[in-house]
Amino acid sequence: MASLPICPSSPSSFLSWPHRPVSLSFQPKNPSSSPTAAHVSVQDSPPLDPPPLSDPSQNTRFLWVNPNSPPATAVLALRWFLQNAEVRNKVILYNVVFKVLRKKRRWSETEALWDEMMRDGVRPDNTTFSTVISSARACGPPGKAVEWFEKMPEAGCSPDMLTYSVVIDACGRAGNAEMALRLYDRARDERCQLDPVICATVMKVHSTSGNFDGALNVFEEMKAVSVKPNLVVYNTVLDAMGRAMRPWVVKTIHREMVSQQVQPNRATYCCLLQAYTRARYGEDAMVVYRVMKDEAMDIDVVLYNMLLSMCADIGYAEEAEEIFRDMKTSMDSRFKPDSWTYSSMVTLYSCTGNVPGAEGILKEMKEAGFKPNIFILTSLIRCYGKAECTDDVVRSFGMLEDLKITPDDRFCGCLLTVAADTPVEELGKVGDCIDRSNAQLGAVVKLLVDRKASTESFKEAARAILSGVCSVVKMPYCNCLMDLCVNLGQMEKACALLDAALQLDIYSNVQTRTQVQWSLHLRGLSVGAALTTLHVWMNDLYTTLQNGEELPPLLGIHTGEGKNMYSGKGLVSVFESHLKELDVPFHAAPDKAGWFLTTSVAAKHWLEAKKSSES
Repeated sequence: MASLPICPSSPSSFLSWPHRPVSLSFQPKNPSSSPTAAHVSVQDSPPLDPPPLSDPSQNTRFLWVNPNSPPATAVLALRWFLQNAEVRNKVILYNVVFKVLRKKRRWSETEALWDEMMRDGVRPDNTTFSTVISSARACGPPGKAVEWFEKMPEAGCSPDMLTYSVVIDACGRAGNAEMALRLYDRARDERCQLDPVICATVMKVHSTSGNFDGALNVFEEMKAVSVKPNLVVYNTVLDAMGRAMRPWVVKTIHREMVSQQVQPNRATYCCLLQAYTRARYGEDAMVVYRVMKDEAMDIDVVLYNMLLSMCADIGYAEEAEEIFRDMKTSMDSRFKPDSWTYSSMVTLYSCTGNVPGAEGILKEMKEAGFKPNIFILTSLIRCYGKAECTDDVVRSFGMLEDLKITPDDRFCGCLLTVAADTPVEELGKVGDCIDRSNAQLGAVVKLLVDRKASTESFKEAARAILSGVCSVVKMPYCNCLMDLCVNLGQMEKACALLDAALQLDIYSNVQTRTQVQWSLHLRGLSVGAALTTLHVWMNDLYTTLQNGEELPPLLGIHTGEGKNMYSGKGLVSVFESHLKELDVPFHAAPDKAGWFLTTSVAAKHWLEAKKSSES
């Protein structure tokens, strides 16, 4: 345990209480013939004029405490006052010094001062405990806050809601959510009056532990018992709902906040911006952004980048360019574009195939002193691939090697995406880049392209690569490889790849069957993967009929109704035209968007007619 400094004959500076002014009166131990009453006022700075005296004839001195006193100086001052004055309420002075030690994060000195206070016979009060507990929360070992909280009954102190709030927050910070919530229940059992402070603390504990429903329940509970939420409470629940990806709840709570005339601050708008950008609520995010800009609120580079990432994902080109201009014209260096900013802009332009835009951003990035990273080059290659600039794809791949950047699974997936859209005559150039990035994946592509290679050898090679890559790229790899199979007319290999993917559970719940309806679920699949799956399903339906089994009354194909934000097309539109081309009796369901339905009678007639024409 740390030792405390020895007190000199007089203090070199005054005590400090950083939170609120407090006054303390004392009499000197050895008063002269003209006794002096001293008053210690703890506040940031002495007033220009001393307060008026209640008795002008009294010889009174005023001392104002410096709130930035070093801890050792504060302890020395404490000892000087205790030795040279008859202090009426010593615990106030100890509390002041405890607050100084808390501010400077000196836990060992806090424990030492507590021991000294006990030896001095000074009885702690609620303020002492709340200060020591909050100090333990800030800088003490985990569990210390609860340990000190449990000492309160021994000292004859009953915890108030402020103390409960501090110790609950300490438990939350230590990751002990169970203890925090148990203390919250204890506070309610003791019929402590709920207040916004403890409610905000408990909501934060719930949010930190991922229990977002719990945070919302506390918010609703406090309103049910007529505790009016304040700004901190609203900001806490907005942050929780944003993390929970519930932007519709965020909008409702924000409207309630405005109706209750609680004035939002910068933290409120930051919570709103984070919630809307995470959920890709583009219009709402831009409204909040422009309010913050009009109010001249600081928007740091993290928020800027969240906005740009959202814009890149949902195709907000004009809005992204506006935000990018604002960043560049900012006078504060903290808000200037960084490598992630440039990455988002390149991603935006790459998804729309805007080659001049992507190249312009790359040039600006280099002029700003940033080197392209793998994310930039991945987006750039995607951009060149979309624009069918195969030679530029190869040149950009060369930049990756020049910068000695190791290709990752996502980068290889990007090359596969480019390969799927590359004309046959230039496919070898992209295939060479894939081979240099990942020889195993390159071998799979070679087996796919080579019409002489056996389907079984291709299937085994594909299974090996799919088993080894990270889970997040397994479906994209399958989608791209099947697109390439379909584009090259290699349907047998596409079916073999689909079989391997189903065995590896990369595509799950593709088919569902009930007594009334059999359905094919294609949402999330690429066009090539969807067409391959449809081909296999149709063969399975015919096999069912050949085996003498009956089809259910309804057959359905679910493609989803989403559209690609950049091309304006989705699987549903591509599939509709393909079904018409095949003259399949599936028709768009008028009351179920993204569904194509037919009856078993129509399907049976079409399948039998198709097999007859093929034989």
